[in-house]
Amino acid sequence: MRGRISSLTPMYHGWYVVVACMVTSMVIVGARNSLGVFVIPLSEDFGWSRGAVSLAASLSFLLNGLTQPLLGRMFDRLGGRRVILGSLILVGVSTVLLSLTFHIIFLIFIFGLVLGTAYSGASPANTGALIARWFRRKRSTALGLNVAGTAVGGLILIPLAAQMIEATNWRLTWLALGLIVLLVAVPLGFRVIHDGPEKLDLKPDGGSTPGDQLVSQAPIGRAGPLEATSWIDVFRSWPIWQISTAYFVDGFAIAIILIHFVPFAVDRDASVSSAALLFGLMMAVNIVGSALTGALADRMSRKTVLTGLYLTRGCAFLVVLVLPGSLGLWVFATVAGFSFISPTSLTTSLIADIYGLRVLGTIGGVAYSFRQIGGALGVLLVEYLFDITGSYDIPFAITGSLLLPAALVAFMVNEKKFSTRYQDNRA
Repeated sequence: MRGRISSLTPMYHGWYVVVACMVTSMVIVGARNSLGVFVIPLSEDFGWSRGAVSLAASLSFLLNGLTQPLLGRMFDRLGGRRVILGSLILVGVSTVLLSLTFHIIFLIFIFGLVLGTAYSGASPANTGALIARWFRRKRSTALGLNVAGTAVGGLILIPLAAQMIEATNWRLTWLALGLIVLLVAVPLGFRVIHDGPEKLDLKPDGGSTPGDQLVSQAPIGRAGPLEATSWIDVFRSWPIWQISTAYFVDGFAIAIILIHFVPFAVDRDASVSSAALLFGLMMAVNIVGSALTGALADRMSRKTVLTGLYLTRGCAFLVVLVLPGSLGLWVFATVAGFSFISPTSLTTSLIADIYGLRVLGTIGGVAYSFRQIGGALGVLLVEYLFDITGSYDIPFAITGSLLLPAALVAFMVNEKKFSTRYQDNRA
């Protein structure tokens, strides 16, 4: 079967893996990140406060953060194919079950606990770790395309969910999103996803007969000074803490956009469908941003591109508070959209370059847990401040201010000293 796959695919199979991971990213966005368009309908139907619904979202981010290292460890031990596909099935089933929501505890349990845990196995941390095994020279480009799938999901599935809610109801909408996961992403993943190029007798970036250079066991080129064989040793070095700290702030900001942007826009007199359209614009811009920044990071310092993304998003949060009405919303959607998900691919690339591939699932999972814990705190803080002030202005200002030092921390990573990209040029 593997030989037949190879003979029928003139293009390097790693790009098919990227496509499958893009689809995975796209559908889990619809399964989880569309909660923002469900907040108001659920509040109206059940009389729940926004804070109660946001508690489910916050728990989902928190559980995702806490379980990501465990699922990353399973990725390293059992293989990415098993973990990603198993989790993807659970995401689909959980989303279908959300159509049966009848009590806030049920929503918190299914969305917060089950879906939050399932998301960890098919998250960009694990799909990124898988793709990193297939590519070295074009690693950031491939990872950028992977996270662009998240943007495609935001562009297509979140506005679609909003339109379906208006045309039918929220129950049928969640059912449809779950079936998309089970009937589209899962079969594609089973057909295409493999744990590494050696499974198809290929080398990273293409080629054949990998022989003694299995990507899961050793990188191509000279190993970096922090090449890891044990994930515990990684956290005795400084770069992972710098990367994870900036990633924490990244998650803090992203969660606010995912859960609170639609209500924020509605409070600024936009309709729910218009707010969803603005969110779709954000995702459309991020498709371009993810592809461009990924390709750019293969040609220059990854930390420099990452720093620029954090600065750009920080400015977007501050500018939206200054510009009036719909103008501020359109500017925010455009500027924040360019940097929306892109840091995820660059962070994975940077970790892989510095620490290697042997325990990348675990290391990336721990770093990603920082991001998701930041997201959980961000959702709770915004809701708390909104309940006190009746406005999103203060939490948006705090978020914009936090992204500026996050950019500085990312820029301080000594990439040239530790990254394998720069070791080959040394004597």
